[in-house]
Amino acid sequence: MTAPLNATRPALVLAQELAAQFAQTAVERDERGGTPKLERDALRASGLLSLAIPRAFGGQGANWQETFEVVRELARVDSSIAHVFGFHHLMLATVRLFSRPEQWQPWFEQTARKQWFWGNALNPLDTRTVVRHHDGWYEFSGKKSFCSGATDSEMLIASAVDERAGGKLLIAAIPSGRSGISLHDDWHNIGQRQTDSGSATFERVRVEHNELLLDPGPLSTPFAALRPLIAQLHFANLFLGIAEGAFAEARQYSLKESRPWFRSQASQSADDPYLLRHYGEFWVGLEGTRALIERAAQRLDQAWAKEQALSAEERGDLAVAVGTAKVAATRHGLDLCSRLFEVTGARATHASLRFDRHWRNLRTQTLHDPVDYRIHELGEWALANRRPTPSFYS
Repeated sequence: MTAPLNATRPALVLAQELAAQFAQTAVERDERGGTPKLERDALRASGLLSLAIPRAFGGQGANWQETFEVVRELARVDSSIAHVFGFHHLMLATVRLFSRPEQWQPWFEQTARKQWFWGNALNPLDTRTVVRHHDGWYEFSGKKSFCSGATDSEMLIASAVDERAGGKLLIAAIPSGRSGISLHDDWHNIGQRQTDSGSATFERVRVEHNELLLDPGPLSTPFAALRPLIAQLHFANLFLGIAEGAFAEARQYSLKESRPWFRSQASQSADDPYLLRHYGEFWVGLEGTRALIERAAQRLDQAWAKEQALSAEERGDLAVAVGTAKVAATRHGLDLCSRLFEVTGARATHASLRFDRHWRNLRTQTLHDPVDYRIHELGEWALANRRPTPSFYS
């Protein structure tokens, strides 16, 4: 068991130890799917679930750049664990940005003290869950898809459509074990197989007024509108981590197992001119993506520190930086993960290695936010200086 986080053990060092532990079973768990219960419990025991919670509320007080470094470290060996870990911190950011201090502060304190895991049942594009009004409380009923990390969580961020208010989306923070909530084991996709991203059913789930995230609510201020940018930058780091992990595995295989092609006249793979060209291109893509992501994370931390003083223009400039980083992470990551076999050879396709998992994981997640629309936004900025308009996804 890895020792927990403390003042003498930096979060990144602890994440590296956990990553080494998770790597031992990552291939087998990718094939099996389901809930990574032991790994989630290891995260609980490590103390990393309170990483981004301010010290005043019992957390570690890490900034976004430090938090995303841990996401990337985990993603290099296990992108499903990295996904739910990053989403946990995104859910905490959601309550911080959308609710009043008397709401989010106790949630932060209890999360840090009890090492709660937060899961997602928000998905604003899925409008099948509706609100019914009662005297002093509300009722959520319906279904939600893509509920990443909901299984084995203590708290959920959930949303429902309020038809009485013209289709307005109501968002709430509620206990995952509340009566009427059913989390389904129906996530059987080709990638991200241990993110528990299946569906949830809400059957007359009671929601108290003080559990609704109404003040200031989503997209109400430039600061509140940081939430989708945090999500986008989380994914950019996830994609980069997957690509870095694929690069490391391919490199090791090329050096230890691959043979130079007989026409190369090279005595070892490290001298094969075509392998060198591929690895040089991989390196340029990774280095460029790393620089863009680190710049975007620095700007996010600057914007986060401004809180309500953040301007719409500053938020828009951050959206451009985050979008640029995510496009680079998507394109270079998919390229590297699909060309991995060109530098490892036919024997690397053996099913026991599951080198294909890197591409499957990356391809599965990148489809949730089509890169064409992100490029369209960047084109509007590059040509007409029009900043992206805040939404739940940008």
